[in-house]
Amino acid sequence: MCGRLEVLLDGMKGLLDPLFDQPLSIQTNLDLRPTDPVTVLSSTNGKLIATQQSWGIQPEWSKKLIINAQAETVADKPTFAEAFNQHRCLIPCSGWFEWRDEGQAKKQKYRFSHAANKPLFMAGVIYPDLQQLVTLTIKPNDKCAQYHHRMPLFIPSTAISSWLNNTPEQVSDLMQPLPNEWIKVSAA
Repeated sequence: MCGRLEVLLDGMKGLLDPLFDQPLSIQTNLDLRPTDPVTVLSSTNGKLIATQQSWGIQPEWSKKLIINAQAETVADKPTFAEAFNQHRCLIPCSGWFEWRDEGQAKKQKYRFSHAANKPLFMAGVIYPDLQQLVTLTIKPNDKCAQYHHRMPLFIPSTAISSWLNNTPEQVSDLMQPLPNEWIKVSAA
């Protein structure tokens, strides 16, 4: 379950700055963890904005921090439905990490990134009154399935506006795993 991100600026600012009126401020973080602040892209009245949000929510009924929601059911779950309908977001990142038990004393950490070192845009939902977010996961592609039973949902850079501005029904076709050939996996 994706619980660590990597945010490197390589290629990210060049892709994102033209979308904003002024240069975007994104902080490098090689080990972004739940509750850490993260730069999030969202839309207000059709205009792309960047804000800082804390990763994870803790509803009154939960003893644990919730950092992920399943994309397949996010529109139906009371905890996530309103945020999915009205406050979808994207988290620009350069990769994510998973750990796999390989029979050693310690689990092996793996880094997942774009095969061409392009920025990734992880899908999520914002809780604006709390300045918090939850990321979305989906069933993995074949490559990622070797490491975990879920993977983050990523939106192609060409579909940023669609994901942020269209109705939930209109974005359902974007809720697919990245193709195997887009993903590079390396021991970290």
